[in-house]
Amino acid sequence: MLDQKIKDLISGGKNFACISTVDGKNIPHSTIVWIGYEGDFLVYNTEVHRKQFKNIKNNPNISVAIWDSANPYRYAEVVGNVSKTETGEVARKHIDELSNHYTGANYGMEIASERVKVYVNVVRQRIQG
Repeated sequence: MLDQKIKDLISGGKNFACISTVDGKNIPHSTIVWIGYEGDFLVYNTEVHRKQFKNIKNNPNISVAIWDSANPYRYAEVVGNVSKTETGEVARKHIDELSNHYTGANYGMEIASERVKVYVNVVRQRIQG
């Protein structure tokens, strides 16, 4: 179950996350993303051509660090696995929702490939500060 303090950190500001995945050679790959949650899942959005998406297709294990932009000493660490992905209209709507939270407008950047909504099942979590 996703801790309410982590939900508050996500919804309480424009607080970015760093997701870390591992490629087929066990080399870590980290990416800064916009983060949200649905129920007890962390959710983020990407595109199918990106390295971190290719990584989670081969190895669903993931770590997520979320920090408070107003107080970087307040942060959350989540370890989990990608339990589900969705493409199509669901993913397109989701990137607009995230963009509105972080920028105040729908997503305006070019989409190079297909958008993907990624659901992270929480296995272990910790909040600091």
